Amino acid sequence: MLVDDHPLVLEGIRACLENYEHIHVVAEVNSGEAALSAASDTKPDVILMDINMPGLNGLDATELIRERLPESKLLILSMHDNKEYISNALMYGAQGYVLKDVPTREIVTAIEAIHAGATYFSSGVSHQLLSGQAEKERSGALTSREQTVLVLLAEGKSNKEVARELEISVRTVETHRKNIKSKLEISSTAGLTRYALEHGLLAGPKSG
Repeated sequence: MLVDDHPLVLEGIRACLENYEHIHVVAEVNSGEAALSAASDTKPDVILMDINMPGLNGLDATELIRERLPESKLLILSMHDNKEYISNALMYGAQGYVLKDVPTREIVTAIEAIHAGATYFSSGVSHQLLSGQAEKERSGALTSREQTVLVLLAEGKSNKEVARELEISVRTVETHRKNIKSKLEISSTAGLTRYALEHGLLAGPKSG
């Protein structure tokens, strides 16, 4: 399944993939919301997902599809080689990340790899991952998604309330919470709240 909000991109990718007999495009959609519906209907083996789309973006759509259709593999196809985009894509459940300027053969190689259960990153993405790994290990930095969950938890919301607000499962919230506590080496909710305050993630304690 192809997901991109630019018709020319969809048409171009489909036309290229049609040259490969073992690849069949079962759906083309132009938004994250449409991707959720089409994925449920067609249950594709592999989904090529753009990131920047109006409404539900590609990263959130990736996370929701992974929740609902764990058998489908997600390959991010984006023009962005920013470290945060790449790390968030992995956090949200993508198995691969390929830049849009790569040759068609590399896109096919990526599709084949993640369909077989492997991961795949184009060369530019691999360079960003390697260059940022040491920095990430030193800082234990939270992803933007983890920061969002941290703020909601620090505000006193329960796992269920956080799940409802972010439209994800309670299990996913629990996973985020576990990862946050592990990265920050903080075991209590009070400790998370204090961390959020000290790092400017919260404006201050709420009254009442």
